[in-house]
Amino acid sequence: MNSKNLEQKLKINFKNKELFWQALTHKSYAHMSGIKEDNERLEFLGDSVLNLVISEHLYQRYPTYDEGKLTKLKSSLVNRKSLLLWAKKLSLGDYLLISEEEEKAGGRQRASLLSNALEALIGAIYQDQDWDKAKKFILGQIFTLKGIRKVDYKSSLQELIQKKYKILPEYKVKTEWGPAHKKFFEIEVKVKSRIFGRGTGLSKKTAEQEAAKKALKKIKAKKKTKTQ
Repeated sequence: MNSKNLEQKLKINFKNKELFWQALTHKSYAHMSGIKEDNERLEFLGDSVLNLVISEHLYQRYPTYDEGKLTKLKSSLVNRKSLLLWAKKLSLGDYLLISEEEEKAGGRQRASLLSNALEALIGAIYQDQDWDKAKKFILGQIFTLKGIRKVDYKSSLQELIQKKYKILPEYKVKTEWGPAHKKFFEIEVKVKSRIFGRGTGLSKKTAEQEAAKKALKKIKAKKKTKTQ
């Protein structure tokens, strides 16, 4: 089997091809073929590298988030679902080395095999290349996957406003209506006493996200007008 196609998708040229194939070798194939090394040790390493890269990225990007928020956001990015989406995007199942028995049992599409192989591949990239290459690969791939996490408009707006005005946007409940079990909120977001956006929702958090989304849209439209 040729490694070039997958290496092109990864945008990485492995110096040690044996390490590359080890990352894709399931224990069933290693046992069947009498190979000493399967991908479990690399999976252990890759899991650690992946978690550290994402933790560091979130820590630096969201300086106002506490430990609870950072943990929740990391969990939405690094989980079995996201790893499976990522592995399928790379068609990783086509390159797995598995036993005939595992093949018949549908191993190439099994979530556990695919996500474990992806983590092993991350470990192999780290070993074969370096930390920066592994970090670039992870951050360049994981944030392009669809369906992994909802966009955090509040954080994006806060980042933008802090950079431009050195202050934080302010959120205020303008009105609320409806019965206690189904109450709607209208919230406005202000910057320097100017209203940048309004949003409604069945919770204050939802309404704040909607307000931030509209504020970002307004800022983007103004930038576009200035460049025309």
